Amino acid sequence: MIKKEVFIGFLVGVLANAIGLFLTAHFLGKGDDALTVLQAAANEGFLGKLVSLAAVLNLIAFFIFIKRKEDYRARGVLLATAAIALLTFVFKFL
Repeated sequence: MIKKEVFIGFLVGVLANAIGLFLTAHFLGKGDDALTVLQAAANEGFLGKLVSLAAVLNLIAFFIFIKRKEDYRARGVLLATAAIALLTFVFKFL
């Protein structure tokens, strides 16, 4: 039961980050579509900054779960945020 709750939180965290990434790319893209902005960000080396801005939605999901006293789901969101930060760190130095 606990693993299921953490997994649900992890999925919510990854989904929130993906939605935040596309929203960030859309609003900062100056009229271009999100995929074009993401490709340009990857080529120019600032994709990590976009991912960091997208993590704001994870913060919102985390505090919603804390307020509802769903601590294991909040733990899953925190794990997703840490995993995405680690992946961003690895891609930056490769």
